[in-house]
Amino acid sequence: MNFSFSNYQSENFFDEMFTPEGEIRPGYEHLKNKFENLTHEDLTNRQLATERALLSMGITFNVYSEGEGTERIMPIDIIPRVLSNAEWEWLEKGLKQRIKALNMFIDDVYNDQNILNDGVVPRELIESSKCFLRPCIGLKPPKGIWCHITGTDLIKGEDGTFMVLEDNLRCPSGVSYMLENRELSKQIFPDVLARTGVRPVSDYPTRLLQMLQHLADRPNPTVAVLTPGIYNSAYFEHSYLAQQMGVELVDARDLVVSDGYVKMRTTNGLQIVDVIYRRIDDTFMDPDAFNPDSLIGIPGIFEVYKKGRVALANAPGTGVADDKVVYAYVPRIIKYYLGEEAIIPNVKTYICGEEEDFNYVLENISQLVVKEANEAGGYGMLIGPKATEEEHEQFREKIRNNPRNYIAQPTISLSRVPCMVDGHAEGRHVDLRPYILYGDDISVIPGGLTRVALRKGSLVVNSSQGGGGKDTWVLY
Repeated sequence: MNFSFSNYQSENFFDEMFTPEGEIRPGYEHLKNKFENLTHEDLTNRQLATERALLSMGITFNVYSEGEGTERIMPIDIIPRVLSNAEWEWLEKGLKQRIKALNMFIDDVYNDQNILNDGVVPRELIESSKCFLRPCIGLKPPKGIWCHITGTDLIKGEDGTFMVLEDNLRCPSGVSYMLENRELSKQIFPDVLARTGVRPVSDYPTRLLQMLQHLADRPNPTVAVLTPGIYNSAYFEHSYLAQQMGVELVDARDLVVSDGYVKMRTTNGLQIVDVIYRRIDDTFMDPDAFNPDSLIGIPGIFEVYKKGRVALANAPGTGVADDKVVYAYVPRIIKYYLGEEAIIPNVKTYICGEEEDFNYVLENISQLVVKEANEAGGYGMLIGPKATEEEHEQFREKIRNNPRNYIAQPTISLSRVPCMVDGHAEGRHVDLRPYILYGDDISVIPGGLTRVALRKGSLVVNSSQGGGGKDTWVLY
């Protein structure tokens, strides 16, 4: 018996594949035809083959729970998500605008501080941010670029319009899943990919390497990927990207500061490293400059960086723009530096450090999503409508004790895309993390990682919280 979408229900959410009347949306026609020409058994076998392929390729991540690390594959749903050319061009323009303004903001915050002096962003907000690194004051990174690799989280609400949910400018992860999702799509649906006209993403490692090389001032620079080590949740991605770029994967044991340079231990002795793509948080990178207890950093690397003898991507200090309270000011930041309105809107955000918003959040916490300023991965968060009264009161107390550390947003009904569930299609909520590279120009990879809340009714898409992924097809 063939698979069918005929019983698929959008359930009053914005569905990206079907209109409320059940009509197929543009771009999904070939995909629908392909699925409905396959049997349930065929599709189930393809889904199982996908999971086996992920395991055999070692595409796993660690979930830390009760002190124990559990290695899992990231579940991949085989029904791709499709974005039109027009929608993508609008997104691309908006993301370039946002990254350009954020880069100017970070540079200003650590140098002239005009935006703080002019009161557009409150000075105390920046100076109280956990990710504002005072040792970075006065820094001028190579080529004036701070945020080389960004993963910006986007969602669609009830009207189907994209909004920015948050910015990730420190060590954004997940790009390896984007690449592997596409490789799996090529294996499962090669004919549909060709007929639909999908833009490629497989050149990302090449583009990443070119961007990193651009940061160095000498030809044929030595590039390395710095990982915290094999126990890090994203270690697979670190090793995967190093292998795809053809560069060395190193940890703290492999690097040393010698004669004023960062050098890598090799079988032929020490070799100067020109560019380091770091996947280590800022404060763990150098125990001499930041956290003295760090065992995964390289003593002295920050001094070498300040002297311009090594390039670091992303630059230390970029996390100040990841602060979820700073996020609320990004439309004002774009206006201040570029004189433009934000192309992609923010989600409506209440700043608990401001009295009116503080009172509103405490009174309406049961309808809101509350987030801690510097947490990620779905942690430090309260989803008001799904929480108990006791949990509401716990978060009210946290906000009262440290209002600066919290924001709140309306609970948004994220858009949905069909997913394979027990052999039939059911809608699941999604977000999108496109990846933006900033080298000699700003480029947005045409696609990104679509994360899926695989638990029925869930709005939490993070893999650490039970989410999965989908391939994202951007059409020509």
